[in-house]
Order: sequence, then structure tokens, then C-alpha cells
Amino acid sequence: MVTGTGTGVGKTIVTSAIAALAKADGRRVAVLKAAQAGLNEDGTGDVDTVRRLAGDVTTRELVRYIDPLAPETAARRSGMPTIGPADIALAASRLDEEHDTVIVEGAGGLLVRFDSNGSTIADAAWAMGVPVLVVAQAGLGTLNATALTAEALLRRGIESLGVVVGSWPDEPDLAARCNLEDLPVAAGAPLLGALPQGAGTLDPQRFLEVARAGLSPWFGGDFDPEQFAMTYKSS
Repeated sequence: MVTGTGTGVGKTIVTSAIAALAKADGRRVAVLKAAQAGLNEDGTGDVDTVRRLAGDVTTRELVRYIDPLAPETAARRSGMPTIGPADIALAASRLDEEHDTVIVEGAGGLLVRFDSNGSTIADAAWAMGVPVLVVAQAGLGTLNATALTAEALLRRGIESLGVVVGSWPDEPDLAARCNLEDLPVAAGAPLLGALPQGAGTLDPQRFLEVARAGLSPWFGGDFDPEQFAMTYKSS
């Protein structure tokens, strides 16, 4: 399960990178988007981005809402049905029958409401018994958001794999550079990668190279958090 500390932090790019590495390793890969709320300027959604970057992987989108809002709010405004943890778990289970790797991407942050019962992507992760990867921003303010997400996971008994910076700036400021050391502390889990800003605009071959350099060996990449932090170490 891939979640974020908020919206726009790079969940889809990280999901695409994990999928691209798994596919390159010869695995049968599926990506499940629990709820698409809001579209890109060209009318595409996150699963379209995954296919463009990761190539021939199976994608499924459970529901698509036009408004860029929390899924529950978007469903209420559109008159469309909501989905809950059981729907997400069932879809993931079916994909798991024919794939080696199934990646579930949430919508917004960990505790964004999916239905009137207050269900969240955290409930889906707990129901499936799967670990969660947290995607965070690089700069100022990310430590608090990351710590809150980590605490919510811990209180629910959900395993946190680690944290990935979804968009590492070309010219990181002081806060971003310091956060390379502080993010694992806030997350209570290791730093498992940092993907460069603009990675989502690359062609598939170049994106695969970036994914390999920017993600941990846990995902089949070459990312070394200590070496990366030393590169940007502030005085």
C-alpha cells in the first residue's frame, strides 16, 4: 500500500517507480487505484500515469470522481457510490491471484475519508494485513505530517515499510537537506528513496533508470540513504 502525508506529494510517481522496477525484474505487476478524485489537465488519471511510466502493467481503478476532493465528499457531490475497505481488499485479492506484485495506491493522505462510515485507506491496509509505504514532501513542514502519519499507522497496528521523498528538488534548501536525516526519525522507519523532481515527465526508459537510482534495494533499486544524505549534508 502506498499512501502519502497529503495530496500532491508524489504517490503516483513512487507507485509507478515501484511498478517499473518490479516489471523489469520479470514480475507480473498490478496497480490498484482505490479512488481517483480529480483528473489531470488532459483528462487522464493516476492509472494512466502508471501505464505511461511503468509500461505494460495491469491497472485497475475502482471509482473515478471528477471533483478533486476527498473521496467521500466527491461521491456525495456527484451522487456516485462510495467504496470501502472491503471493496479495496476484494479487488486487491483478485489481482493477487494472477500477479506477483500488487501495489495499492490511496487517495490523498492516510486518513482521508472514503465513505460516510469514516473508512480510510488505513482501514483497507489493516483489513488486508499489508505494510504501508509513506510518501512525503522534501521541505519545511514535512516532519510533522510524516510523524502524524507514522503515529496513525502505529496506533492501528499497521506496519510501516519506510518513507520515500516523492519529489526531491533540483536545488534543495536547508530544510530539505536536513530532512534527509530527520525524516526517518519522524517516520520511525527508514528512508527508502528519493525521486527527483520532474521524474513524471520522463520517457519510460529514462524513468526506469531514475527509479533504480532513487529507490532502495528493498524495491530492486540502488538507493543508499546514507550516501544520498552525505551528498547534500549541510554545514
